[in-house]
Formats: sequence, C-alpha cells, structure tokens
Amino acid sequence: MADAKADAAELSRLRWQCRRGMRELDVLVTRWLERDWAAASSAERAAFRQLLALQDPQLAQYLLQGEAHPDPSTAGVIERMLQC
Repeated sequence: MADAKADAAELSRLRWQCRRGMRELDVLVTRWLERDWAAASSAERAAFRQLLALQDPQLAQYLLQGEAHPDPSTAGVIERMLQC
C-alpha cells in the first residue's frame, strides 16, 4: 500500500515537472510519461528524470533541434519520445 502511494506521488510530481514553458516540450515529455513510464526500466526512468531537470532551452536542443545526447540511455529515451 505504501509503495502504491509513493508511486502515485512520484507520478504526480513528474506530471507537474512535464509542464514546460514550451507547448511542444509539454506534449513530448507528457506523452512519454503516460505511454512509456510504466514499462520503463530503472535506467530509462532515471534518464527521464534527468531530462526533466534540464532547462527548457537545453531540453529543446535535444527534443526539437536534434542535438544528440552523449548518454546512450538518455538518447534512447529521447528517441522514444520523438516516436509518434
């Protein structure tokens, strides 16, 4: 029961962090959270959290401008975010 509450609280925090200053970023990160979070590995979840910690201009470079991320796990999450 405590794990379920902790998971729900984390998901709520992540949803809030998905609210960005750019609508395009909102859509991409929220879609990944809703679609892929439940099945994501711990490495993918950590990479997603790291992406959410970035400032919008840096996140936009990776998600909208095609800049490659140096970390393979994070690059994989970015690739999945960009898939429709």
